[in-house]
Amino acid sequence: RAVVSLTIDDMLAVHDIKVVQGDERLFVAMPSSKDENGVCRDIVHPISPSARKLFEESILDAYDRQLAILETEEASNNNAEEADED
Repeated sequence: RAVVSLTIDDMLAVHDIKVVQGDERLFVAMPSSKDENGVCRDIVHPISPSARKLFEESILDAYDRQLAILETEEASNNNAEEADED
């Protein structure tokens, strides 16, 4: 659904975090690469379940806010086009 970057404490940037639609919900996939055997390995990942939850909630909240902004802009543009047609 999206590829995002985040900056932690203005000291560390993490790029290529993916927002993925799973079977039941959206989830966050951390940056990864394939090793010589074709196995995907995370390059960066949270160490604890609570850290993973914090990152996932923060990223998905920002994703939802961005979708809402885009939907509002699209509705506004559609209204403006309809007004121009009148």
